[in-house]
Amino acid sequence: MTVPTPEAPFGVDPQGRPYSDKSKVVAGVLQLFLGTFGVGRFYVGSTGVALGQLFTCGGLGLWALIDAILFFTSNDRTDKQGRVLRG
Repeated sequence: MTVPTPEAPFGVDPQGRPYSDKSKVVAGVLQLFLGTFGVGRFYVGSTGVALGQLFTCGGLGLWALIDAILFFTSNDRTDKQGRVLRG
């Protein structure tokens, strides 16, 4: 077990990248249910993409659904600071 540091208060992943304070499960659930408003993207700090989803109703729902699935399945999703989302 790694000791938290100021650079990585939530620990690091196996590749040594710091974990975010945001959760990919929370982001995925938000995107699944409120993705037409870009809420999952606003949560992780991707404001530009979130605004795109907001103005297109989540790509008529398809973009929001695909994005939610990617949040749940990908291990490389990051927050605004580039830290990996916790699982």
